[in-house]
Amino acid sequence: MGICWSHSAHNPTSDQTNIDRVTAGDTSFVDDSVSGYSATSTNLMTWVSQSSTSFTTIWGGNVSNAMDGFTNGQFVTNPNLRAFSFAQMKAATHNFRRDMVVGKGGFGNVYKGWLKEKVPPGGIRKTAFAIKALNPTSTQGVQEWLAEVNFLGSLSHPNLVKLLGYCSDGGTYFLAYEFMKNGSLNRHLFGIRPLSWDTRLKIAIGTAQGLYYLHTLEKPVIYRDFKSSNILLDELYNSKISDFGLAYVAPLIADSHVTTRVMGTFGYMDPEYIATGHLYVKSDVYSFGVVLVEMLTGLRAIDKKRPTEQRVLVDWIKPHLVSRIKLRNIMDSKLDGRYPLKDALKIAHLAFRCLQHNPQLRPSMKEVAETLEQIEAASVRMAGWNIQSAEQHK
Repeated sequence: MGICWSHSAHNPTSDQTNIDRVTAGDTSFVDDSVSGYSATSTNLMTWVSQSSTSFTTIWGGNVSNAMDGFTNGQFVTNPNLRAFSFAQMKAATHNFRRDMVVGKGGFGNVYKGWLKEKVPPGGIRKTAFAIKALNPTSTQGVQEWLAEVNFLGSLSHPNLVKLLGYCSDGGTYFLAYEFMKNGSLNRHLFGIRPLSWDTRLKIAIGTAQGLYYLHTLEKPVIYRDFKSSNILLDELYNSKISDFGLAYVAPLIADSHVTTRVMGTFGYMDPEYIATGHLYVKSDVYSFGVVLVEMLTGLRAIDKKRPTEQRVLVDWIKPHLVSRIKLRNIMDSKLDGRYPLKDALKIAHLAFRCLQHNPQLRPSMKEVAETLEQIEAASVRMAGWNIQSAEQHK
């Protein structure tokens, strides 16, 4: 299965369990009154402590040196990030009013905030952004806050949620992100706002490009917790990956793995990773395949309300992905038949490949992204030909 790179202080197979911070499915999502932001605890310090050498190589400086710069609640970091004061955070959230909360989690509350800035000549510009507030009782919260600032502050891609700034003022800590108006993907797939086929394909392409970017950094990054609730959508339904709490530095040698404690969300996790603790870049590919199946079917990865044999979506649906007839029967009813079956079958076949048990048999995210782009391009060409043909017959 490739070369093993161990970043664990012990052999995970020798413990009673090698599983840590694993959630049982992704069964909750916010209602239509909020944005869909996840506020799950940010565990980047786990990643940093387990792979501090790699962290130093990528971002410059190690964790202890970074913490040395943390004096009297102030820390100056990436110049691309804006340092906010507590007063600005308070004003932006109307004194942290309850109706401004758009998400909750172990890290703390996430608020929708409004930044008011003076612009010439004599005008005021209001910008919406998401503010993640650190819960004072959060374990290792300050270190987690610092790690996220260092990580997201060093990355930039159209399909990654953008970290705009931070606040460390008087013992209070906040992170400020771009606001994603249309919330999370799972809110739409499993809620009352169905997405069209074209929009689903657009979202799949965007997130594939985001993962491809992470996997092809100078030091590749394994995202490790890819799921529909971590995909946020802007006003144009451009997709962006959020919540890098479980991100992990990958080995440079192709098809090699790191051995680490198992973290993630059941239903989306690579079965090889669950069984052995071996984490591959292509573990993300498996998770992407699960999300593709969710987008095809409109069904949750884990749903205890379904019959026992259908509770784990992939176990139930995987055999249907390679059959045109069976695929028709499991396609999302909210699409109301408005999708090209030929394209749906191509995506189902791609998902099937992503879900192979052996990581080496899965496609790379480069191949996944290119395949989805080709499907979209062919669909656009076909639509153009149909329009041209219709006009010729008028």
